[in-house]
Amino acid sequence: MTKFSVPQMSCGHCKSSIEKAVASVDADAVVDVDLTSREVSVRRVSNTEMLIEAMKSAGYEAHVLS
Repeated sequence: MTKFSVPQMSCGHCKSSIEKAVASVDADAVVDVDLTSREVSVRRVSNTEMLIEAMKSAGYEAHVLS
């Protein structure tokens, strides 16, 4: 599992956008979004850099936490 910090994420729309961005890179990825901590956990990550770029394209800066 890879955990990302996504500081701009704050609402249900943000959550949906992040989930779609991750799915566009890896349809089999399992995504858990925590709006309170502004963290996204992704299981079955195929390419971390591509996920970061997809989230950036959706309007969200993401940084790997673990």
